[in-house]
Amino acid sequence: IFPSMDSDDNFFSGRCILVNGPVIVGAGPSGLAVGAGLRRRGVPFVILERANCIASLWQNWTYDRLNLHLPKQFCELPYVPFPVDFPEYPSRNQFVGYLKSYAERFGIDPRFNEAVECAEYDESCGLWRVRSVVGDSVTEYICRWLVVASGENAEKIVPEFEGLKEFAGDVMHACEYKSGEGFAGKRVLVVGCGNSGMEVCLDLRLHNASPVMVARSSVHVLPREIMGVSTFGLASWMSKRMPLWAVDKILVTAARMMLGNTEKYGLKRPEIGPLKLKNTKGKTPVLDTGTLSRIKSGEIKVVAGIKRFSPEKVELVTGEAIDVDAVILATGYCSNVPTWLKEEEMFTREGFPRSPFPNGWKGKKGLYAVGFTRRGLSGASSDAVRVAEDIGEIWNQETNR
Repeated sequence: IFPSMDSDDNFFSGRCILVNGPVIVGAGPSGLAVGAGLRRRGVPFVILERANCIASLWQNWTYDRLNLHLPKQFCELPYVPFPVDFPEYPSRNQFVGYLKSYAERFGIDPRFNEAVECAEYDESCGLWRVRSVVGDSVTEYICRWLVVASGENAEKIVPEFEGLKEFAGDVMHACEYKSGEGFAGKRVLVVGCGNSGMEVCLDLRLHNASPVMVARSSVHVLPREIMGVSTFGLASWMSKRMPLWAVDKILVTAARMMLGNTEKYGLKRPEIGPLKLKNTKGKTPVLDTGTLSRIKSGEIKVVAGIKRFSPEKVELVTGEAIDVDAVILATGYCSNVPTWLKEEEMFTREGFPRSPFPNGWKGKKGLYAVGFTRRGLSGASSDAVRVAEDIGEIWNQETNR
């Protein structure tokens, strides 16, 4: 008998399932990669996914023109390369197809529409108790290992702006944006100058809209390729051979030579180098796919921060007021781990492992994390392999395999 996780100490009244292996929370690329590694080692597992499909962020919450920002060799999941006929930067649909075939290949069958509302380690029995909800039905899973694979981008960030609720035009987050097709002839305010903000602006312009991008903070804009070589690949190669500050200096110098002074166009470059900023703050540099040339030509306007909205206008911090027909919030995402994981040793209040990469994948009492490296799919894959190997080794020792 296991005591309830409810504060009133009532006994749990829902369905209770003992899992002979780990419970994995999340069926995105991270969860799939862990599942594949466990399957290869003969370890049973259960994957719980709140959405109705695998990789729901990619399938349901991305814009149509999205392509992988990094070359495909840095985005493959463990054990299975991309098809040889895939382009260097696979499309959203190609990547989703790859993930679906990956799940089929390893017989991964997540339990969909099952949202985890609480996970807590029970000291009295030395096991994890994971409570999930499907409609009005509540299930509690009892397991020895818990793998947190819900990801860095589990929830959209929606900042508050004075007057936004009174704004008469359409307002949406970038995750709800699909195409600029319905915005032709409209003046669209895009809040955010990261990769999503840049690409949404470009897509809007290609559909004959007039995008205005709000650059509230500084940003590193880098060319996607340097002398025909992937900037990310080059940075990874250099990082293994020289100090981080030197790599950052080379990247910034190359960016200035190839792209010019971005500050002339309202895109202030941070004082901290792009790789150091990514590693310490999780802020990803923009890899330019054509937006910057549209900014230089004046087709995409860059403005400073927002002061307030009125029904038909937005007032900027500079005092300028501009007419806008719609607002798209390209303001990013955050982890939701603190809302359901009752644990404070491994994860911070922001929902990231306290130990930096490459040591953030393993906690105490059978707790693991995958997909929180701030290094994209390549970081998630390396952590997934470590987690599967660690659990698999214990499993095979105890089952005498």
